[in-house]
Amino acid sequence: MRGPLGPVIGRYPSSDGNAGMGGGNKDIIKHNRKCRDVVFLVMFIGFWVAMIVNSSFGFNLGNPLRLNFGLDYKGNVCGDRHADLRELELRYWLNPNQVYQSGLKDSKFHLSNARSICLMDCPIPSEDSLNWVCDYPDGDIRLKVDDWIDRNYDYFADLTPELRNTSLQLLGPCYPVIFPSVNVYWTCQLIARASNVSMRHWQQMGGVNIIENIAIDKAIHRSINSRSAVLKRYVADVGKAWPVLLVCGGLVPLFLSVIWLLMIRHFVAGMPWITVILFNILIISVTMFYYVKAGWIGNDAISPIIGEHDPYYHVSAREVSHLHLAAVVMTTVMIIAFLSSIAIVRRILMATSVLKVAAKVIGEVHALIIFPVIPYVMLAVFFMFWISAALHLFSSGTVLQNDCSANCCAYDLKSKRVSCDQCCGYRLHYTSHVAAAILFHLFGGYWATQFFIACSSTVIAGSVASYYWARGETSPEIPFLPVFSSMKRLIRYSLGSIALGSLIVSFVESIRFILEALRRRLKLAKPMPGSWLGKMVFHSSQGCLRCISWTIKSVNRNAYIMIAITGKGFFKASEIATELIISNILRIGKVNVLGDVILFLGKLCVSLTSALFAFLMLDTHRYKSAHNKISSPLFPVLVCWILGYIVATLFFGVVEMSIDTIILSFCQDSDEHQGTAQYAPPLLMETLNDQNEMQRLTQ
Repeated sequence: MRGPLGPVIGRYPSSDGNAGMGGGNKDIIKHNRKCRDVVFLVMFIGFWVAMIVNSSFGFNLGNPLRLNFGLDYKGNVCGDRHADLRELELRYWLNPNQVYQSGLKDSKFHLSNARSICLMDCPIPSEDSLNWVCDYPDGDIRLKVDDWIDRNYDYFADLTPELRNTSLQLLGPCYPVIFPSVNVYWTCQLIARASNVSMRHWQQMGGVNIIENIAIDKAIHRSINSRSAVLKRYVADVGKAWPVLLVCGGLVPLFLSVIWLLMIRHFVAGMPWITVILFNILIISVTMFYYVKAGWIGNDAISPIIGEHDPYYHVSAREVSHLHLAAVVMTTVMIIAFLSSIAIVRRILMATSVLKVAAKVIGEVHALIIFPVIPYVMLAVFFMFWISAALHLFSSGTVLQNDCSANCCAYDLKSKRVSCDQCCGYRLHYTSHVAAAILFHLFGGYWATQFFIACSSTVIAGSVASYYWARGETSPEIPFLPVFSSMKRLIRYSLGSIALGSLIVSFVESIRFILEALRRRLKLAKPMPGSWLGKMVFHSSQGCLRCISWTIKSVNRNAYIMIAITGKGFFKASEIATELIISNILRIGKVNVLGDVILFLGKLCVSLTSALFAFLMLDTHRYKSAHNKISSPLFPVLVCWILGYIVATLFFGVVEMSIDTIILSFCQDSDEHQGTAQYAPPLLMETLNDQNEMQRLTQ
């Protein structure tokens, strides 16, 4: 059983010999402490070393260009300046018959083995003659790459009769442009509609039969819309939209969070109402943007085609279907949020009185508003490093030549002969080590984020506890001293406990994520149970996982408070906090929940505003054309949403932890003084009394 905290909280004689809380006390929470959970601090330091090593692996082997651009038949990435392909970003398949073979249902020939080169623009058939696209100039072809580009990749007229004959056999080095093509995500998508003029000229020259079939279109379409290709483009979108992340994921939520804290301080009575109304407006606005980008409203739907094209030609893409799904999900969330807002209207006055207590604390301890800037800067630096490393890790791997037995013969300008050896295409090979490195990086990012948030929460809790046990008295030390003293105690004694608490949250969330992924795979393989019992078990298991995750996060938050106050280890602090809450659940339960709901809505307001600004920035010409075009706003907006929520959590933690710390301190104070708190500020006593009266009126 826990003992009273009185002997270790603030009950030390002051410099004048009195045992009071004001006057000469320089440190309100002052007792013998020692380092706790040191093993987990060592583990966390080791984890950071492993993160650096893991990231260096990505920086060494990764190339973010691979996320957008394909490989040519030599294994070079289109657009890679080291391979003299700086401006040549578009992948184009030279031999239409090879593309056709790869599109057949039972064919063993894969599109990755078809001969492809990198171009600046997708070639277009001529209206009165036959255009050619020739291989990279090499061997006896004395052309510079710039001259080859200026000639529209065509040097057919300079070929010897022998090379012209091999070209007519679709063996190169030049290939006819029979089918129109369009730039779809930096790949020339062939349109299965051959040019009659070009086809007639080709046949008159004695060229081999070129097959015109929808399989040509489908083969490239399947490659562009494969799951791995879509995932790579999503990750690449995050890298391209880094200015959006900086503004909408960093600066906008910082500004809004500070404004919200200042309004809580000076306009607390109206903030719950403003928060609820603003939340509904924002969630409707963000949902409408999803409808616009999905093409259900207006004419501004995203298009997978880059640059000018025939307006009658449309290409389907997974990104559009994902936006449709996001719009449906947001609609459901919007309806639930609106109905929930109506349900809590009657209880908003309770939340107002609870927030008054936090506003009082912020008014007395001024440094609480400034302090979150410190973890914010640390998290900002970390995320810059983490996102950059993530881009390189996702693009890391080994470029290997395929092992194929298909007919991929082509003329080699260097060896001056038709070569059927080593003509297979290349692929980016991901080993199990790369997959493990990516998973470790994702887990590390979550753990580090939880660690920084936990450190911030613990410092705030220690500062507010000092204010409470000082009876709320103001003195020259109160505005700033508690914050710096709390930071000092955290760094010196409690980092191990914080590392343990954040590790538990990260581990549980990771397990829940893995189980959710397995559930989806099983759902695809085997439909959900048809019986009512099977459905009940299925949905109950999902609910239990969410409840466990929420409970652990709640216990951790209260544990951080007791760590700040008592200096105990994580598990002991969790035990003390749990006993306090259980013994006073009827007294504080509804009060605490209502405050948390309003704060949660406030965080969503900040993150939704970040998402809304991200939509607006991504809707500019810069991100809708040419090199910087993003495939979909979905991932950048989602990342800005998450970053905005994290920043809001840091700053709103001032109010959140103030309420929770004062309530836990109040419970401890009441337990030690036979049910009557001796150190509680008058406003807190008035608030709790108001809650009891209001509960009787609203029941």
